[in-house]
Amino acid sequence: MTETSRPLRADARRNRERIMRSAQELFARRGREAQMDEIAEHCGLGIGTLYRHFPNKEALLTALVRERFDGMAELARQAEKRSDPREAFETILRTYLEAAEGDATFQLALMGSTDFDWDAIEEEKLVYAEIVARIIERACRAGAVRADFGLEDFRVIVRSVMATMYFSPGGAADWRRHLALVLDGVWPR
Repeated sequence: MTETSRPLRADARRNRERIMRSAQELFARRGREAQMDEIAEHCGLGIGTLYRHFPNKEALLTALVRERFDGMAELARQAEKRSDPREAFETILRTYLEAAEGDATFQLALMGSTDFDWDAIEEEKLVYAEIVARIIERACRAGAVRADFGLEDFRVIVRSVMATMYFSPGGAADWRRHLALVLDGVWPR
């Protein structure tokens, strides 16, 4: 009974939300080392309740990443509304990274972790990618970014900056500086 088409009862929905919040917090702190029993204890629910919602850690991680992509799609929709193509591009890139800061689960997912069921979130990824592709195409047409810049370049930048976040959290490496350096290579000459 992980994801069904019928709505959850109010108490089940609250339990699911508690699990998701606790999992998010523990994965942010401990990465993939966080365990299901720790998550159940952290949110004050029994392990059986946790497993009724998520049969394994992969299902829980997948739900967290799906939720994050839904949020990222909303960020992309807001960025797309900006009238200046360069501003729209920079906004989506910056807000995407700011939203992922401190979220080790999402950072790992984007850097290629196989702890997720990527097929289960294909639709969410596609929605986000379509919006970002439109933002990039508009910026390229306007001469706001290099003409040869594409969606795959966007993904490489995101992964690169997220690696800085993940491997140097709070350390000497500053992901914002890394992003500024990368953006210098994206702007047209």
